[in-house]
Amino acid sequence: MAGILLTQNNGFIIGDVARILGWIMNVLFNFLDSVFGVQNIGICIILFTVIIYLLMLPLTIKQQKFSKLSAKMNPELEAIRKKYAKRKDNEAMMAMNEEQQAVYAKYGVSPTGSCLQLLIQFPILLALYRVIINVPAYVGGVKDVFTELANRIMAAPGGSDFMMELSKSGRMYIEGKDFTQVNTIIDVLYKLQESGTATWQMLIDEFPQMESLIVTTQNSISHMNNFGINLANSPWNIARSAIAGGAYLMLVGALLVPFLAWFTQWLNVKMMPQPAASDNGANDTMNATMKSMNLFMPLMSAWFCLTLPSGMGLYWIAGAIVRGIQQWAINKYMDRLDLDELVKKNMEKNNRIREKKGLPPQKITDIAKTNVKAIDNGKKKKTLTEEERIAAMEASTNYYKNSDKKGSLASKAAMVAKYNERSKK
Repeated sequence: MAGILLTQNNGFIIGDVARILGWIMNVLFNFLDSVFGVQNIGICIILFTVIIYLLMLPLTIKQQKFSKLSAKMNPELEAIRKKYAKRKDNEAMMAMNEEQQAVYAKYGVSPTGSCLQLLIQFPILLALYRVIINVPAYVGGVKDVFTELANRIMAAPGGSDFMMELSKSGRMYIEGKDFTQVNTIIDVLYKLQESGTATWQMLIDEFPQMESLIVTTQNSISHMNNFGINLANSPWNIARSAIAGGAYLMLVGALLVPFLAWFTQWLNVKMMPQPAASDNGANDTMNATMKSMNLFMPLMSAWFCLTLPSGMGLYWIAGAIVRGIQQWAINKYMDRLDLDELVKKNMEKNNRIREKKGLPPQKITDIAKTNVKAIDNGKKKKTLTEEERIAAMEASTNYYKNSDKKGSLASKAAMVAKYNERSKK
């Protein structure tokens, strides 16, 4: 519909995810209102965060388990990389990859498993942003607060034109939107909480006959968005207004959001297992990059939570706290875990998979050794002269000769034993 300024997002994937998240938020709002008589978007965001992270718990466990086991796996993976450091041929690369996959199989994790949660979280974060900046479009109880005022403004002479001009002064205007639609008027009214130059007082000055309704609407939505600070406004805007008005307590509350976002993210990073230093230059470079990212990401979180609506910061902080609790529990569990037993179970699981594929059971730790040995033999192979070939045949024949009767079972067993002994060399 052309008359929607900030209503439900219809974008690909993000729009569908936003509608699902908006439905959850609406259910929570109605539950708190009907059972406890509480109408507060901040409490809804916290409960919403807990629910979302509980739904993603299996993926979270997989990602955090991978991070914990990485500290155990990295020395083995590094040894494999070191083994093939000077060999770049295709066969060597295939053998290295197979050995690395064997290590992952041994510990029961996937090298791509840690990325899945991040891929899922990203659209959730974007969709949640749409919900928080457009709460009336998704939460019916919030939209009802504005409905009467929006209808009366539309019915007033020049009401729609004034709302269009008001949205321009508040930097909310989007070319081509229809200001004769109720949803558009509600969107502008909701954005007055963070619009900057456009204010509720401007609305009262234009429609003095509606002053009582305007004040009631403003108080109602301020109460719903109040969580120490206005969740619909950004800490940056709140801090500027607090400095200008000398409201230093409000300034502290505004700055607390980005600080807690940084601090909780920093704690999460500290709780994650850190890779050990090594003598592998490339690996040390990767570890240094990871350390830089671990320093940069909390700072980036602080910046986002300073400039985005405070509701997003509340979600960010609540999410970091939930992840921290999950990481603490997983660390405790992994510290008590018998890795030898874990490897044994994973080997059994791998053999069951091989059995389904019609392959014989095989020790995971031996998977790559045969291939590496074959490659090593291939590297050493060279063209022999006729004299060298005859000499090699005679040496091989003499090696397998023994005192047992030719063709007897003992003779054959001795030849097999000697072959195995020679193969190991």
